[in-house]
Amino acid sequence: MTMTNQLITDLLSALELTKISHDTFLAPSFDFVGARVFGGQVLAQAMLAGAKTLEYDKPCHSFHGYFLRGGDIRYPVAYQVRRLRDGRSLSARQITAVQNIPSEFGEKEQVIFSMIASFSPMEGGLDYQPTMPDYPHADTLKDEQDLKQQYLSDIPTALHERYLKPRHIQIRPINPRHPLNPAPTDPHQAVWLKIAIESQPIAIHQALLAFASDYYLISTALMPHGLTYGTPNLQVASIDHAMHFHRPFDVSEWLLYDMWSDTASHAKGLNHGQFWQNGHLIATTAQEGLMRVVGAEH
Repeated sequence: MTMTNQLITDLLSALELTKISHDTFLAPSFDFVGARVFGGQVLAQAMLAGAKTLEYDKPCHSFHGYFLRGGDIRYPVAYQVRRLRDGRSLSARQITAVQNIPSEFGEKEQVIFSMIASFSPMEGGLDYQPTMPDYPHADTLKDEQDLKQQYLSDIPTALHERYLKPRHIQIRPINPRHPLNPAPTDPHQAVWLKIAIESQPIAIHQALLAFASDYYLISTALMPHGLTYGTPNLQVASIDHAMHFHRPFDVSEWLLYDMWSDTASHAKGLNHGQFWQNGHLIATTAQEGLMRVVGAEH
């Protein structure tokens, strides 16, 4: 099995939820970004947990979630689903993500995330969207993994293995930034991405897009300050994340992820994103993130 095939296998394994009781599902944790559970993993798994309780197959059209504390990749995540509504069109679910963490007094239950997701069948009706942004196409750009080699000499040797760890999705930045010392710039960035899966149901495509939406977005608000995830003493964490799905799409084909930040204040930054494919606006995102530099003013 090639490295790419293994990465896709691992990614799809993260979306395999096991029913452990009525409307409660257990999902594995993976090392996607380090010792903390990757926010994109929780978004994808929570949305799928909600979908598994639907009597009729309906795509998700929106979700709103709050990250309440960091998860630990050493332990699985249990998703408890509450059925809030089942109408002819709309179905709503509240999903709570819980980890049972061992302690000297036994297991301690920790709620790490909460989501409300709404599901509705796609139907005809009024249709409007702006024009897709005009950027260089993915075919003319370098993969993120290839770009990492350009900056390897600037990365401390002890961090090389982590820095070079391949993503589970293919990403091609339009205007790559230095991973440690970028110049301050306007908070607007865009990447192309795709995930080399074979035929999958729409729920998996939506879950994978939710997974991918948590990459890069929070870093947009760091751009005016010349900061990155690699900046010393920088604390960055997602606080909330919302997503709306507008039109059908295929994550195995190139998607444009266009991102911008409105403002940063009081150690928090607000970011927005749009996903485009073949001229169609297929999803939008919004996320507020913690961004605190300990011992410094920015």
